[in-house]
Amino acid sequence: MTATDPWHRALADLVSRSHRLPPDELAATVDAALRPLGAAATVYLVDAEQRDLRPLPGSQRPAPTVLPIDTSLAGRAFTQVEVHVSPGPPPRLWVPIVNGTDRLGLMEVFPPPDADLADEALRDGCRLVSGLVGHLVTSKRDYGDVLHRARRSRPMAVSAELLWHLLPPLTFATGEAVVSALLEPCYEVGGDAFDYAVHGGVLTLAILDGVGHGLPAVLTTSVALAALRAARRTGADLPGLARAVDAAILAEWQDARFVTAVLAEFDTGSGLLRYVNAGHPPPVLLRRGRAVRELAGGRRLPLGLPDGDVEVARARLEPGDRLLLHTDGVTEARDPAGEMFGLTRLADLAERHIGSGLPAAETLRRLSHAVTEHQGGTHQDDATLMLVEWSAEASANAEP
Repeated sequence: MTATDPWHRALADLVSRSHRLPPDELAATVDAALRPLGAAATVYLVDAEQRDLRPLPGSQRPAPTVLPIDTSLAGRAFTQVEVHVSPGPPPRLWVPIVNGTDRLGLMEVFPPPDADLADEALRDGCRLVSGLVGHLVTSKRDYGDVLHRARRSRPMAVSAELLWHLLPPLTFATGEAVVSALLEPCYEVGGDAFDYAVHGGVLTLAILDGVGHGLPAVLTTSVALAALRAARRTGADLPGLARAVDAAILAEWQDARFVTAVLAEFDTGSGLLRYVNAGHPPPVLLRRGRAVRELAGGRRLPLGLPDGDVEVARARLEPGDRLLLHTDGVTEARDPAGEMFGLTRLADLAERHIGSGLPAAETLRRLSHAVTEHQGGTHQDDATLMLVEWSAEASANAEP
């Protein structure tokens, strides 16, 4: 019998309990599965704005407090996606909760009294349980409201509620590529959105910005997003995807509304990027940690304004390259004096964070917060960022 066997039994117990587990009992059930080990745990989920780790209700211990990501040991474990130890009192381990490579939160584990916090078997056991908790958070989330409520510091607008349920996870990785995205203002987001899918080594990407604000903009973007997916799932090429969105918007509205977008296909085997830019800010190519150029080809009118002359642009990426996509709410964000955030500032910050070896998701979190802080904590427009990294090295950097 190995030292990790008790943790395997706890894992098996949690799997057994999970089949009929309502989301509001997740925290208490994790505690119950760890009890035979003499251990206990508190589950924290990252809030929508990615600033704090918020405790999930259900533990029998006194209610824990909200943990700031940027100024706590727990936050360091979350941002670095690594187990961190606090000697106490009481002694504990901070264990990241991920689903795949999507960072969801943190598990605060109180080990048995005689445990050696440096024991790798203890850490491996904690990682096993936290991995399952990540899957359970994702799979149980939409069966109730408690997991959504736990991630919010304030009420969410109807437009944001609708849009967030249409988006894929914020971060996804394969052995060849990582894609990560982030939206602000997360509680009031309007027409911005993103999408991605992978099939046969090809990563399909989209970043969108619907004209207007609030619910009308979200409705337009939602139709565009659905049309993209419907066409993609029938095997449409990039011009076909654009035409499908044109047709869907025109079928519903006659008021000249539109969506700007970058639609792209990236072959993770060859490094070939094919893209169409429908009236959107061009993506920025970063090579060896430096912003080298904008990808300014593939121009056509915004989606919803039919354009028969669709050019598909091509670019050849090198291993280790990164592609930064954004909406105009990022570069056009203004401080109280009216100065724009600007592309140069965005590129400089991206270079600095990439040079620090941060995972894609953490790079975007810091970039997004920099845009918010530039505006004095408020957003005049939606601001969306998407970062794509190519190569096995980039993927390993994002893995837990």
